[in-house]
Amino acid sequence: MHFLLFYDLSDDYLARRGQFRNEHLKLAWEAQERGEIVIAGALAEPADCAVLLFDCASKDIPERFAATDPYVTNGLVKAWRVRPWTTVVGEAATTIVRPDSH
Repeated sequence: MHFLLFYDLSDDYLARRGQFRNEHLKLAWEAQERGEIVIAGALAEPADCAVLLFDCASKDIPERFAATDPYVTNGLVKAWRVRPWTTVVGEAATTIVRPDSH
């Protein structure tokens, strides 16, 4: 199942992320190597939000990720939330739905 982890980033995120970036990226790449994170990154212009796509059995996995992420624990993330995402189009979709053929 797919889950989206949304981060609402602090106003000083870009100025402060440098000191926590390596630890954050290490955590993210480890989750990717375990097959949990599919793709992740911050939105640009403005850099006020980040989105992480998880492919896992339970929302507990992205919730645990956020709870231990140094961006969260050091206040670079103002708020976060996990939402299940019903993906229907594309080879990686978890619930593929194709149009009726006539």
